Amino acid sequence: MSDDHIGAGEVPAAESQLSPADIHDAGLRREAQKAAIWIGMAALAALVVFFAQPLMVIFGGIVFAAMIDGGARLLGRVLPIGRGWRIILVLLFGVLFLVWAGYFTGNQIAAQAAEMPAIVQHQIERAVAWARGHGMDVDPGSLNGIIEQMSSGVGPVTRALGGLLGGLTTLFLIAVLGIYIAVEPKLYERGIAWMLPVEERPYLGETLGRMAFSLRRLLAGRLLGMAVEGVATGIALAAYGVPMAALLGLLTGLLAFLPNIGAPISGALMVLIGFSGGTDMGIYCIAVYIVVQTVDGNVIVPMVAKRTVDLAPALVLGAQLIFGVMFGILGLALADPLVAMCKILLERRSERNTAAAQGDEMQAASGAAS
Repeated sequence: MSDDHIGAGEVPAAESQLSPADIHDAGLRREAQKAAIWIGMAALAALVVFFAQPLMVIFGGIVFAAMIDGGARLLGRVLPIGRGWRIILVLLFGVLFLVWAGYFTGNQIAAQAAEMPAIVQHQIERAVAWARGHGMDVDPGSLNGIIEQMSSGVGPVTRALGGLLGGLTTLFLIAVLGIYIAVEPKLYERGIAWMLPVEERPYLGETLGRMAFSLRRLLAGRLLGMAVEGVATGIALAAYGVPMAALLGLLTGLLAFLPNIGAPISGALMVLIGFSGGTDMGIYCIAVYIVVQTVDGNVIVPMVAKRTVDLAPALVLGAQLIFGVMFGILGLALADPLVAMCKILLERRSERNTAAAQGDEMQAASGAAS
């Protein structure tokens, strides 16, 4: 029979045959779909690992955008102007602060930074000599080996600090991304929502809103803590005549952005520099460190924690260790916000599952009553 004589409901024999790729058995087809999903998830995970560094830079831009947005919202409480003008003012204040810091304190801090390594090394040698003088068998060669092992353990961090040009490029990209996102956040939110089913978009909007709110609060508290610790430490050390007070205050403020890790590092530097001026000055530096950290830990952190995500310190520290090894300084700085966002996402998923379970129970109860 020719094709001209095929009826409307008939299909040519060649077209009616199943393709070699078709799976006729329903159970086997379901298993194949499951396998395809798992393979797709594995491929997606591989892509995430491969593009991990760019993804961290993008997340850094989101964090910077949250800072800009928080500052614009804060200005909105006192200045009845448009959001665009408030964002420009926030950026202008930031640039002016950097110019002021570089112009008035740049030379002084640069000179102090050049002197600090020699002072720290001299203090470590004094500590070793004191220990050996009190009967402690401290081998300088073993100490050097321990220091080398510690250095290898924080290799990514030291490499990140050494790669100044790469760090500046990363900061520039983060700043540009943050400005773009802060100017039109709804544009990117609509783009993400467009890729989801219509019924999922309200859930996404509420989740992103909660994330943005918590991120703004978290960063506001972090910046407040940095300012309080840096300024208070610098003033207290300068009042007693501690060498490099300005540099120590700046390092304390910057390292305060790294919870659990930054404070011990800045405190150790402060104490080493303090004992270079005598025992009394060293004890004074210890007292300053304790007072500043006590105020930050018992006043600022609890005040901010009430309005943000409550994160377990061990969880944050573990995330910092992992991200620090993987991404260096950038991973250390972004570990806390990233963990907070993941926690909010899991909480939202748990709330949704709980609401669905309660709805099923109510429906079952109403069906049984009828």
